[in-house]
Amino acid sequence: MQLIQSLGLTQEALRDRLKAARVLVVGDVMLDRYWFGDATRISPEAPVPVARIEKMEERAGGAANVARNIAGLGGQATLLSVVGDDEAADALERLMQNAGVKTSLKRDASIATTIKLRVVARQQQLIRLDFEDTPSHEILADKLDEFAAIVAQHDVVILSDYGKGGLTHVARMIALANAAGCPVLIDPKGEDYSKYAGATLLTPNRSEFRQVVGRWSDEAQLCAKAEALRTELALTALLVTRSEEGMTLFQADGALHQPTFAREVFDVSGAGDTVIATLGLGLAAGLPMAQAVTLANAAAGIVVAKLGTAVCTQQELFAL
Repeated sequence: MQLIQSLGLTQEALRDRLKAARVLVVGDVMLDRYWFGDATRISPEAPVPVARIEKMEERAGGAANVARNIAGLGGQATLLSVVGDDEAADALERLMQNAGVKTSLKRDASIATTIKLRVVARQQQLIRLDFEDTPSHEILADKLDEFAAIVAQHDVVILSDYGKGGLTHVARMIALANAAGCPVLIDPKGEDYSKYAGATLLTPNRSEFRQVVGRWSDEAQLCAKAEALRTELALTALLVTRSEEGMTLFQADGALHQPTFAREVFDVSGAGDTVIATLGLGLAAGLPMAQAVTLANAAAGIVVAKLGTAVCTQQELFAL
């Protein structure tokens, strides 16, 4: 309640704004599978624990997790991505439908849908197995055509890059969104950020940012590196998420730092999805960027207290 009041809004006013906000999410989707059990003995075949599986769960990951966070906060989410023509794609479609997300998942029979399988025992992850392929050129071109056709129907575009090949045409998407007057927020990947030039905002985490700009010794050096990157890429803003240190928004008029909202940290996987989803939805709802960052910081503090790729609901956010 205090969080919403600090924005100078009533719950009803913010709820109505979020409900009307339309966000297009594009990028790499994946199916997160969790096998839960117990591990009380060591295998006689090798020095590894034996997990006796008792429960299995499926959750939408990557760009799909971004979309379901938007829907969970009461916004309108459209998900555009590429999947295989397989059972995992069917599961993702079903999860998105249940979450209230509108989907356009281009099926590529030549690849398998990306799956991350985690085996968890006593709240600890024992192993993660990844299954992934790169989409074909033809299916990516088809996705780009649809992006061009629908981008103007949305208030904000979020590009979620997990390095799986789904954003091969990211520079063209940025240009199309800019031409449509639609802000573009990107969760970046890799060491080369030049392909993201012209975007509205990037949201690297601390280690990703360090990988691109190098180490810094103090806040002044961090700010200088952030401003240099922001200027080089012609970004409106740069948001660096800094784990237990909170997050810092860099704009032309200076830096705005917000300490973490998290009371306890259980699992940070998917926290970046929640940050960019909440930030994008806030901007689509007409909030100033600083207020949208405040919401995103609060939402991240909620999801890191949950296991696995999780969602911050509107009810949880409004209760702060």
